[in-house]
Amino acid sequence: MSKIGVPKEILDNEYRVALTVAGTTALTHEGHKVYIQKGAGLGSGIADSEYQQAGATILPDAQSVFAEADLILKVKEPQASEVPMLRKGQLLFTYLHLAAHPKLTLDLCKTGATCIAYETVQLSNGQLPLLTPMSEIAGRLATQIGASYLERPMGGRGVLLGGVPGVEPGEVIIIGGGVVGTNAAKIALGLGARVTIFDLSLDRLRYLDDVFSGQVRTVYSIGHYLDNLLPTADLVIGAVLIPGKQAPRIVTKDMVRKMKQGSVVLDVSVDQGGCIETIHTTTHSDPTYVWEGVVHYGVANIPGAVPWTSTRALTNATLPYCLKLAKFGYQAVLDDPALNKGVNIHEGKIVHPGVAEAVNPPQMATC
Repeated sequence: MSKIGVPKEILDNEYRVALTVAGTTALTHEGHKVYIQKGAGLGSGIADSEYQQAGATILPDAQSVFAEADLILKVKEPQASEVPMLRKGQLLFTYLHLAAHPKLTLDLCKTGATCIAYETVQLSNGQLPLLTPMSEIAGRLATQIGASYLERPMGGRGVLLGGVPGVEPGEVIIIGGGVVGTNAAKIALGLGARVTIFDLSLDRLRYLDDVFSGQVRTVYSIGHYLDNLLPTADLVIGAVLIPGKQAPRIVTKDMVRKMKQGSVVLDVSVDQGGCIETIHTTTHSDPTYVWEGVVHYGVANIPGAVPWTSTRALTNATLPYCLKLAKFGYQAVLDDPALNKGVNIHEGKIVHPGVAEAVNPPQMATC
């Protein structure tokens, strides 16, 4: 039997919660104790009473949850006030994105906890099963949000992405043809925009050309062609991902300077440092800033804006791994190759190569 703790998320405007009522039921039915912080699920439409009916115990604050639990389930990386609550031997299972947070990485090492990142759990075929649902949501929201900020009262050019008869539609450029990029393209096409996707994989571009039946322009390589096309864009969506590593800077300051006044850049990869040189992290309460006349949106927890959907999609994906960790503890990591790749920190050391490369610590162990 394990003790599982679910604290309330405290990141700016983060309304998701790491466990649904269905997830709680599954864990308690296997004999585990589940501790939920009071009000943790309210932002996702889940009342404390619903958790209690599923067998959970409601605790008054985060400190109580961390103190009771062997396994901590979260949505976002621990904030400064939460890190000291972790302890040696405890398992933390959440989104971490440590390549962009070197101080947090080293602070987590000092706790002695084993930190497992949703975003680096990876199947043998390369898929990222716990990142995929949030990438789908972030990609779809990226186009919605970008379209909104193109409106003149929001600081944009005043362009309607879909245009109208007799007036051309807006131009959307998507950098990266993975899950985020594909979903962003679906919404952009649905709105009637002209869409171009850049990617370095010809196989992926062939797949996208087939999926979208030629409605999306696909471009291989990113340097010369991207430099030429960016000045035509109304909305640019950054969607580059290298699992565990810091995102490469694809769009330079000089490229942004050539863009139209009032155009919008939205970098979904900002949680890994961002692929646009001029991007920096923003929050839902203060989401944008203007640089050289271009509106920048850098919110790192985009799916937090739709918590009812996001929380349920997240638990659907994470629950099988939560059940393994609850039943077997750290042994589950040793037995499951996909979960093993999720381990970023163990016994005070950085064990994920991508994180180690970004943080550049004095030493690194292998898991």
